Amino acid sequence: MVILGSTGSIGVNTLKVAKRFELGVETLVAGKNIKLLNEQIKEFHPKIVCIADKKQIGKVNHKKVLYGKEGILEAIEQSQSDLVVNALVGFAGLSPSVLTQKLGKRLALANKESLVVAGNLLQTSKIIPIDSEHFGLWYLLQNKPISSMTITASGGAFRNTPLEKLSSMSSTEALNHPNWKMGRKITIDSATMTNKVFELLEARWLYDCEKVDALIETKSIIHAMINFKDGSTTAHIANADMKLPISFALMGKVQEEILPHVNLVEVGNLQFKEIRQERYPIWEIREDILKNPQRGVVLNAANEISVERFLNNEINILEVAKINKKAYRKFSNISPKNLDDIFEIDKEVRKFCS
Repeated sequence: MVILGSTGSIGVNTLKVAKRFELGVETLVAGKNIKLLNEQIKEFHPKIVCIADKKQIGKVNHKKVLYGKEGILEAIEQSQSDLVVNALVGFAGLSPSVLTQKLGKRLALANKESLVVAGNLLQTSKIIPIDSEHFGLWYLLQNKPISSMTITASGGAFRNTPLEKLSSMSSTEALNHPNWKMGRKITIDSATMTNKVFELLEARWLYDCEKVDALIETKSIIHAMINFKDGSTTAHIANADMKLPISFALMGKVQEEILPHVNLVEVGNLQFKEIRQERYPIWEIREDILKNPQRGVVLNAANEISVERFLNNEINILEVAKINKKAYRKFSNISPKNLDDIFEIDKEVRKFCS
Protein backbone atom coordinates (compact mmCIF):
# COMPACT_ATOMS: atom_id res chain seq x y z
CA MET A 1 0.00 0.00 0.00
CA VAL A 2 0.88 3.70 -0.23
CA ILE A 3 0.48 5.63 3.04
CA LEU A 4 0.16 9.41 2.80
CA GLY A 5 0.77 10.92 6.23
CA SER A 6 2.64 7.95 7.71
CA THR A 7 3.87 9.79 10.81
CA GLY A 8 0.45 11.12 11.85
CA SER A 9 -1.92 9.25 14.14
CA ILE A 10 -3.83 7.54 11.29
CA GLY A 11 -0.60 6.65 9.52
CA VAL A 12 0.95 5.19 12.67
CA ASN A 13 -2.17 3.08 13.33
CA THR A 14 -2.26 1.98 9.69
CA LEU A 15 1.29 0.67 10.04
CA LYS A 16 0.32 -1.18 13.23
CA VAL A 17 -2.47 -2.93 11.32
CA ALA A 18 -0.12 -3.61 8.38
CA LYS A 19 2.40 -5.21 10.75
CA ARG A 20 -0.21 -7.34 12.50
CA PHE A 21 -1.63 -8.76 9.26
CA GLU A 22 1.68 -8.80 7.36
CA LEU A 23 0.53 -6.36 4.67
CA GLY A 24 3.11 -4.86 2.32
CA VAL A 25 4.02 -1.17 2.52
CA GLU A 26 5.51 0.15 -0.70
CA THR A 27 5.48 3.92 -0.15
CA LEU A 28 5.64 6.23 2.85
CA VAL A 29 4.79 9.93 2.61
CA ALA A 30 5.57 11.98 5.71
CA GLY A 31 5.87 15.60 6.76
CA LYS A 32 8.65 16.87 9.01
CA ASN A 33 8.95 14.11 11.62
CA ILE A 34 12.09 12.60 10.09
CA LYS A 35 13.05 10.69 13.24
CA LEU A 36 9.81 8.69 13.23
CA LEU A 37 9.95 8.28 9.46
CA ASN A 38 13.42 6.73 9.72
CA GLU A 39 12.11 4.26 12.30
CA GLN A 40 9.27 3.36 9.91
CA ILE A 41 11.72 2.93 7.02
CA LYS A 42 13.86 0.58 9.10
CA GLU A 43 10.86 -1.58 10.02
CA PHE A 44 8.81 -1.62 6.81
CA HIS A 45 11.45 -1.18 4.04
CA PRO A 46 9.42 0.97 1.61
CA LYS A 47 10.62 1.36 -1.98
CA ILE A 48 9.68 5.06 -2.16
CA VAL A 49 9.71 7.81 0.47
CA CYS A 50 8.46 11.38 0.26
CA ILE A 51 8.87 14.26 2.73
CA ALA A 52 7.70 17.87 2.89
CA ASP A 53 10.99 19.77 2.86
CA LYS A 54 13.73 19.28 0.26
CA LYS A 55 16.33 20.54 2.76
CA GLN A 56 15.76 17.50 4.99
CA ILE A 57 16.40 14.85 2.33
CA GLY A 58 19.90 14.24 3.65
CA LYS A 59 18.47 13.23 7.04
CA VAL A 60 16.28 10.48 5.57
CA ASN A 61 17.77 6.99 5.62
CA HIS A 62 16.60 5.99 2.16
CA LYS A 63 18.04 6.05 -1.35
CA LYS A 64 14.86 7.25 -3.07
CA VAL A 65 13.39 10.35 -1.43
CA LEU A 66 10.90 12.65 -3.14
CA TYR A 67 9.70 15.94 -1.67
CA GLY A 68 6.90 18.51 -1.65
CA LYS A 69 3.43 18.46 -3.16
CA GLU A 70 4.70 17.32 -6.55
CA GLY A 71 6.69 14.59 -4.84
CA ILE A 72 3.50 13.18 -3.30
CA LEU A 73 1.84 12.93 -6.71
CA GLU A 74 4.98 11.42 -8.21
CA ALA A 75 5.12 8.85 -5.40
CA ILE A 76 1.53 7.77 -6.10
CA GLU A 77 2.20 7.50 -9.84
CA GLN A 78 5.41 5.50 -9.42
CA SER A 79 3.94 3.07 -6.90
CA GLN A 80 2.69 -0.29 -8.07
CA SER A 81 0.32 -0.63 -5.10
CA ASP A 82 -3.41 -0.79 -5.75
CA LEU A 83 -4.31 0.87 -2.42
CA VAL A 84 -3.62 4.44 -1.30
CA VAL A 85 -4.32 5.46 2.29
CA ASN A 86 -4.73 9.24 2.29
CA ALA A 87 -4.19 10.49 5.84
CA LEU A 88 -2.85 13.92 4.89
CA VAL A 89 -4.17 16.93 6.78
CA GLY A 90 -6.10 19.73 5.10
CA PHE A 91 -6.54 20.94 1.54
CA ALA A 92 -3.19 19.40 0.58
CA GLY A 93 -4.90 16.00 0.48
CA LEU A 94 -7.22 16.87 -2.42
CA SER A 95 -4.91 16.46 -5.42
CA PRO A 96 -3.60 13.09 -4.18
CA SER A 97 -7.20 11.86 -3.80
CA VAL A 98 -8.12 12.92 -7.32
CA LEU A 99 -4.96 11.38 -8.80
CA THR A 100 -5.48 8.11 -6.92
CA GLN A 101 -8.90 7.65 -8.47
CA LYS A 102 -7.71 8.82 -11.89
CA LEU A 103 -5.10 6.05 -11.82
CA GLY A 104 -7.75 3.50 -10.88
CA LYS A 105 -6.29 2.81 -7.46
CA ARG A 106 -8.43 2.21 -4.38
CA LEU A 107 -8.74 5.23 -2.10
CA ALA A 108 -8.94 4.69 1.66
CA LEU A 109 -9.72 8.21 2.79
CA ALA A 110 -8.93 9.78 6.13
CA ASN A 111 -8.45 13.22 4.56
CA LYS A 112 -11.94 14.62 5.10
CA GLU A 113 -11.12 17.84 3.25
CA SER A 114 -11.07 15.97 -0.08
CA LEU A 115 -14.78 15.26 0.21
CA VAL A 116 -15.65 18.56 1.87
CA VAL A 117 -14.20 20.70 -0.92
CA ALA A 118 -14.65 18.47 -3.95
CA GLY A 119 -17.16 15.71 -3.26
CA ASN A 120 -18.74 16.36 -6.67
CA LEU A 121 -15.43 15.61 -8.42
CA LEU A 122 -14.71 12.30 -6.69
CA GLN A 123 -16.18 8.83 -7.28
CA THR A 124 -17.67 8.72 -3.81
CA SER A 125 -19.14 5.22 -4.20
CA LYS A 126 -15.59 3.88 -4.57
CA ILE A 127 -14.13 5.64 -1.51
CA ILE A 128 -13.38 3.60 1.59
CA PRO A 129 -13.81 5.97 4.56
CA ILE A 130 -11.36 5.84 7.45
CA ASP A 131 -13.33 7.70 10.07
CA SER A 132 -15.12 6.21 13.07
CA GLU A 133 -18.42 7.94 12.26
CA HIS A 134 -18.56 7.08 8.56
CA PHE A 135 -17.25 3.60 9.17
CA GLY A 136 -20.05 3.22 11.71
CA LEU A 137 -22.66 4.31 9.16
CA TRP A 138 -21.26 1.91 6.58
CA TYR A 139 -21.27 -0.90 9.15
CA LEU A 140 -24.96 -0.29 9.91
CA LEU A 141 -26.24 0.05 6.34
CA GLN A 142 -28.75 -2.58 5.29
CA ASN A 143 -31.08 -3.00 2.36
CA LYS A 144 -33.89 -1.25 4.20
CA PRO A 145 -35.44 2.21 3.61
CA ILE A 146 -33.55 4.86 5.57
CA SER A 147 -35.18 7.88 7.15
CA SER A 148 -32.03 9.67 8.34
CA MET A 149 -28.48 9.27 9.62
CA THR A 150 -26.92 10.54 12.83
CA ILE A 151 -23.27 10.81 13.77
CA THR A 152 -21.93 11.67 17.20
CA ALA A 153 -19.53 14.29 18.51
CA SER A 154 -17.42 14.43 21.66
CA GLY A 155 -18.14 18.12 22.17
CA GLY A 156 -14.46 19.06 22.22
CA ALA A 157 -12.39 20.82 24.82
CA PHE A 158 -15.03 23.43 25.71
CA ARG A 159 -18.17 21.33 25.91
CA ASN A 160 -18.63 22.18 29.61
CA THR A 161 -17.01 25.63 29.68
CA PRO A 162 -19.34 28.42 30.84
CA LEU A 163 -20.46 30.34 27.75
CA GLU A 164 -19.26 33.67 29.14
CA LYS A 165 -15.71 32.29 29.38
CA LEU A 166 -15.39 30.92 25.84
CA SER A 167 -13.89 34.05 24.31
CA SER A 168 -11.08 34.07 26.88
CA MET A 169 -10.03 30.43 26.44
CA SER A 170 -6.52 29.95 25.03
CA SER A 171 -5.36 27.78 22.16
CA THR A 172 -3.48 25.62 24.67
CA GLU A 173 -6.74 24.95 26.49
CA ALA A 174 -8.50 24.23 23.20
CA LEU A 175 -5.93 21.54 22.44
CA ASN A 176 -6.78 19.68 25.64
CA HIS A 177 -9.34 17.24 24.20
CA PRO A 178 -11.42 15.47 26.88
CA ASN A 179 -11.42 12.02 25.25
CA TRP A 180 -8.22 11.52 23.25
CA LYS A 181 -5.12 13.04 21.68
CA MET A 182 -5.26 14.10 18.03
CA GLY A 183 -3.46 16.51 15.72
CA ARG A 184 -3.60 20.23 16.47
CA LYS A 185 -5.97 21.32 13.71
CA ILE A 186 -8.53 18.56 14.11
CA THR A 187 -8.54 19.16 17.87
CA ILE A 188 -9.40 22.84 17.33
CA ASP A 189 -12.02 21.82 14.76
CA SER A 190 -13.51 19.54 17.42
CA ALA A 191 -13.66 22.44 19.89
CA THR A 192 -15.49 24.66 17.37
CA MET A 193 -17.64 21.78 15.98
CA THR A 194 -16.45 22.65 12.45
CA ASN A 195 -15.11 19.13 12.23
CA LYS A 196 -18.63 17.80 12.66
CA VAL A 197 -19.99 20.07 9.91
CA PHE A 198 -17.29 18.59 7.67
CA GLU A 199 -18.31 15.07 8.66
CA LEU A 200 -21.96 15.77 7.86
CA LEU A 201 -20.88 16.86 4.40
CA GLU A 202 -18.79 13.71 4.06
CA ALA A 203 -21.77 11.55 4.99
CA ARG A 204 -23.93 13.39 2.47
CA TRP A 205 -21.46 12.67 -0.34
CA LEU A 206 -20.58 9.11 0.70
CA TYR A 207 -24.10 7.84 1.23
CA ASP A 208 -26.18 10.23 -0.88
CA CYS A 209 -28.27 11.17 2.13
CA GLU A 210 -29.32 14.76 2.79
CA LYS A 211 -30.95 13.97 6.15
CA VAL A 212 -27.85 13.75 8.31
CA ASP A 213 -27.47 15.25 11.76
CA ALA A 214 -25.19 15.06 14.77
CA LEU A 215 -25.44 15.09 18.54
CA ILE A 216 -22.96 15.01 21.40
CA GLU A 217 -22.26 11.69 23.10
CA THR A 218 -19.67 12.50 25.73
CA LYS A 219 -17.99 9.09 26.13
CA SER A 220 -17.42 8.48 22.40
CA ILE A 221 -18.76 4.92 22.61
CA ILE A 222 -21.58 5.35 20.08
CA HIS A 223 -20.19 6.58 16.76
CA ALA A 224 -23.17 6.52 14.41
CA MET A 225 -26.86 5.69 14.20
CA ILE A 226 -29.24 5.01 11.35
CA ASN A 227 -32.94 5.77 11.67
CA PHE A 228 -34.98 3.48 9.42
CA LYS A 229 -38.38 4.35 8.00
CA ASP A 230 -40.02 1.61 10.04
CA GLY A 231 -39.29 3.59 13.22
CA SER A 232 -36.32 1.55 14.42
CA THR A 233 -32.81 2.85 15.04
CA THR A 234 -29.52 0.96 15.06
CA ALA A 235 -26.32 2.22 16.67
CA HIS A 236 -22.67 1.36 16.10
CA ILE A 237 -21.00 0.86 19.49
CA ALA A 238 -17.25 0.34 19.78
CA ASN A 239 -14.29 1.51 21.80
CA ALA A 240 -12.71 4.58 20.21
CA ASP A 241 -9.74 3.19 18.30
CA MET A 242 -9.00 3.92 14.66
CA LYS A 243 -7.47 0.48 14.08
CA LEU A 244 -11.00 -0.90 13.60
CA PRO A 245 -12.02 1.23 10.57
CA ILE A 246 -8.46 1.04 9.25
CA SER A 247 -8.52 -2.77 9.32
CA PHE A 248 -11.71 -2.88 7.27
CA ALA A 249 -10.35 -0.26 4.87
CA LEU A 250 -7.17 -2.24 4.23
CA MET A 251 -8.64 -5.75 4.05
CA GLY A 252 -12.33 -5.42 3.16
CA LYS A 253 -13.46 -7.76 5.91
CA VAL A 254 -12.12 -8.68 9.32
CA GLN A 255 -12.71 -12.03 11.01
CA GLU A 256 -10.82 -11.64 14.28
CA GLU A 257 -10.94 -9.30 17.24
CA ILE A 258 -9.38 -5.90 16.57
CA LEU A 259 -10.61 -4.24 19.76
CA PRO A 260 -12.02 -5.50 23.06
CA HIS A 261 -15.81 -5.20 23.21
CA VAL A 262 -17.37 -2.30 25.08
CA ASN A 263 -18.27 -3.31 28.62
CA LEU A 264 -21.62 -1.57 29.05
CA VAL A 265 -21.70 -2.31 32.77
CA GLU A 266 -18.40 -0.45 33.19
CA VAL A 267 -19.69 2.39 30.99
CA GLY A 268 -22.68 2.61 33.32
CA ASN A 269 -24.53 5.35 31.47
CA LEU A 270 -24.39 7.46 28.34
CA GLN A 271 -25.07 11.18 28.09
CA PHE A 272 -26.44 12.83 24.98
CA LYS A 273 -26.51 16.58 24.35
CA GLU A 274 -27.86 18.79 21.62
CA ILE A 275 -25.29 20.76 19.63
CA ARG A 276 -26.26 24.35 20.35
CA GLN A 277 -25.30 27.49 18.42
CA GLU A 278 -24.55 29.46 21.59
CA ARG A 279 -21.56 27.21 22.25
CA TYR A 280 -20.76 26.27 18.66
CA PRO A 281 -21.68 29.25 16.42
CA ILE A 282 -20.67 27.43 13.23
CA TRP A 283 -23.71 25.18 13.70
CA GLU A 284 -25.83 28.02 12.28
CA ILE A 285 -24.83 27.11 8.71
CA ARG A 286 -25.24 23.33 9.09
CA GLU A 287 -28.55 22.97 7.26
CA ASP A 288 -27.65 25.46 4.54
CA ILE A 289 -24.32 23.84 3.65
CA LEU A 290 -25.97 20.43 3.38
CA LYS A 291 -28.29 21.97 0.77
CA ASN A 292 -25.31 23.68 -0.91
CA PRO A 293 -22.43 21.21 -0.51
CA GLN A 294 -20.38 22.87 -3.24
CA ARG A 295 -19.67 25.65 -0.72
CA GLY A 296 -17.65 23.24 1.38
CA VAL A 297 -14.54 24.57 -0.37
CA VAL A 298 -15.31 28.01 1.09
CA LEU A 299 -15.75 26.75 4.64
CA ASN A 300 -12.61 24.65 4.48
CA ALA A 301 -10.40 27.46 3.17
CA ALA A 302 -11.76 29.96 5.68
CA ASN A 303 -11.37 27.48 8.51
CA GLU A 304 -7.75 26.64 7.70
CA ILE A 305 -6.90 30.34 7.90
CA SER A 306 -8.98 31.09 11.01
CA VAL A 307 -7.64 28.07 12.91
CA GLU A 308 -4.10 29.12 12.07
CA ARG A 309 -4.85 32.62 13.34
CA PHE A 310 -6.34 31.20 16.54
CA LEU A 311 -3.28 29.01 17.14
CA ASN A 312 -1.14 32.13 16.62
CA ASN A 313 -3.23 33.90 19.29
CA GLU A 314 -4.49 36.53 16.82
CA ILE A 315 -8.19 35.78 17.42
CA ASN A 316 -10.31 33.97 20.01
CA ILE A 317 -12.19 30.70 19.59
CA LEU A 318 -15.54 32.39 18.84
CA GLU A 319 -13.96 34.53 16.13
CA VAL A 320 -12.96 31.37 14.27
CA ALA A 321 -16.64 30.69 13.53
CA LYS A 322 -17.27 34.39 12.88
CA ILE A 323 -14.63 34.49 10.14
CA ASN A 324 -15.82 31.19 8.67
CA LYS A 325 -19.44 32.32 8.49
CA LYS A 326 -18.50 35.70 7.02
CA ALA A 327 -16.59 33.97 4.22
CA TYR A 328 -19.38 31.44 3.70
CA ARG A 329 -21.86 34.27 3.09
CA LYS A 330 -19.44 36.33 0.99
CA PHE A 331 -18.82 33.48 -1.46
CA SER A 332 -22.42 32.34 -1.77
CA ASN A 333 -22.70 32.13 -5.55
CA ILE A 334 -19.87 29.75 -6.34
CA SER A 335 -20.36 26.62 -8.44
CA PRO A 336 -17.01 24.86 -9.03
CA LYS A 337 -17.04 22.56 -12.04
CA ASN A 338 -13.46 21.27 -11.95
CA LEU A 339 -10.23 21.25 -9.93
CA ASP A 340 -9.08 24.60 -11.37
CA ASP A 341 -12.28 26.20 -10.05
CA ILE A 342 -11.68 24.62 -6.64
CA PHE A 343 -8.12 25.93 -6.42
CA GLU A 344 -9.14 29.42 -7.54
CA ILE A 345 -11.97 29.66 -5.00
CA ASP A 346 -9.69 28.32 -2.27
CA LYS A 347 -7.12 30.99 -3.10
CA GLU A 348 -9.67 33.83 -3.06
CA VAL A 349 -11.24 32.73 0.23
CA ARG A 350 -7.86 32.47 1.94
CA LYS A 351 -6.99 35.95 0.74
CA PHE A 352 -10.30 37.29 2.08
CA CYS A 353 -9.86 35.64 5.50
CA SER A 354 -6.25 36.69 5.97
